[in-house]
Amino acid sequence: MSHHHGERTFSIIKPDAVAAGHTGAIIDHFIKGGLRPIAMKLVQMTTAQAEGFYAVHRERPFFKDLVKFMTSGPCLVQVLEGENAVAKNRELMGATDSKKAAAGTIRQKFGTDIERNAVHGSDAQETAKAEITFFFSGAELAALDNHAH
Repeated sequence: MSHHHGERTFSIIKPDAVAAGHTGAIIDHFIKGGLRPIAMKLVQMTTAQAEGFYAVHRERPFFKDLVKFMTSGPCLVQVLEGENAVAKNRELMGATDSKKAAAGTIRQKFGTDIERNAVHGSDAQETAKAEITFFFSGAELAALDNHAH
């Protein structure tokens, strides 16, 4: 029997933030903001994985650069759980363009620009489910549900 504490969302700490050593500070930011990391792993995305993950942007001019950036080093992928997790995560991340992100948000603190913006977060509950299963296997998620208190 699994007892969920609110909603789940998906987060990526991108290669720029991992390389800069900001993973701990960013995880801390999520926790202080009320989101609990319940699964995480370091992944080095292949070109095929990055293209698949960002397939929605395939026709956009920035697509090739985005794929190149996301495969440039390891990322930390996470499942975050909490009340209204999807909306809360987007609030904590700040605007996509780091230069326009509100003071105190993750992107304002750790991002550089619109591409090197430190984090990715799901934009809706349906997206979150799809993005979580893209990186976490059924077995990993079943184990999570069994251990949820």
